Amino acid sequence: MKYFKSQMKQLVENNPPLQKRLKEVMKEHELEQSFALKALYHSEVAAGGKYQAAYQALDAPK
Repeated sequence: MKYFKSQMKQLVENNPPLQKRLKEVMKEHELEQSFALKALYHSEVAAGGKYQAAYQALDAPK
């Protein structure tokens, strides 16, 4: 599975818990949004994370 910033942004926009977590990561680690998105991807999506299926669904052909 590959990281795509646009897909990660879309996933966060569609999930209020991820929006909250993104803000927490940005504040806690003093990161810009783009870096926080990538950190969130690795912690919550990649390698069997709880949002992996939702992220992969964004990649499916419409």
